[in-house]
Amino acid sequence: MAKIRAVIAAAVTVATSAALLGAAPTNPPGPVPGEERTAGTSQAPWPQGTVGTVGKLVGTYPDGQLLTCSGAVVDAPNGSVVVTAAHCVHNPGEPRWEEAWFVPGYDRHGTANVARDGWRVTSVHIESAWKGGSLPQALPYDYAFLTVEKKDGRTIKERVGANRIDFEPVDPSRHTLVLGYPAAAPYDGETLGHCAGTPTLLTGRDTRQPNVGGLLLESCDLTQGSSGGPWLQDYDGASQSGTVVAVMSVGDDRGRVLGRPLPEEARKLLEAAGGTAVR
Repeated sequence: MAKIRAVIAAAVTVATSAALLGAAPTNPPGPVPGEERTAGTSQAPWPQGTVGTVGKLVGTYPDGQLLTCSGAVVDAPNGSVVVTAAHCVHNPGEPRWEEAWFVPGYDRHGTANVARDGWRVTSVHIESAWKGGSLPQALPYDYAFLTVEKKDGRTIKERVGANRIDFEPVDPSRHTLVLGYPAAAPYDGETLGHCAGTPTLLTGRDTRQPNVGGLLLESCDLTQGSSGGPWLQDYDGASQSGTVVAVMSVGDDRGRVLGRPLPEEARKLLEAAGGTAVR
């Protein structure tokens, strides 16, 4: 994964170097004692502890390494769909994980317990332009839908609820909540983090082509592991759900993160993951 991150950092910028935020080691090194953090950023634990429809994705790779991302349950006819980033499944030219679990409402469960506490991923749905593409050109397709198993005869939606999903065009002028499980220092991936604000819709005047159409949020220090986490509008604390308008894709070293909205063509992936047509 380090090679892929280097490619991203060299070729895709908002203003400074950018890197994929996902595929974080499950046991990342802690912060160096006394290390200074970048000015203007701050740790952002979610004050309510967890969000039932948002969780941690843990994948097992062929070499035995466990890597983590974030995701959210979304409404679908089969009640069994999670949205995340495509690079949380695999990066072009690299192997994808062999097995994965999604743990909704993850909170210090411990990665050793994901098979017990999580919902096993049974199928993955990503764009052919991502599977057959190369980075950074494939970044506009950095989204994926996962189908997960039932547990004890119940779907994940029946257990925790689900978020609505909004396809492009989305309204960038609305307050947006970004949630995920940052696992690189100064975080440890065990608790939910968040950022919030009004994002900027990037155009060709703002950034290089692979980032055009993305939503930019500044002053957000979520790190690797938060990739695939939902960008939510209209969040409701009672149902612990909202409307997914993007998923976390890339970020830079100055506290700026980019969410990838879902184009209308992504509806076909959701239909495939959800078992029937989604309107």
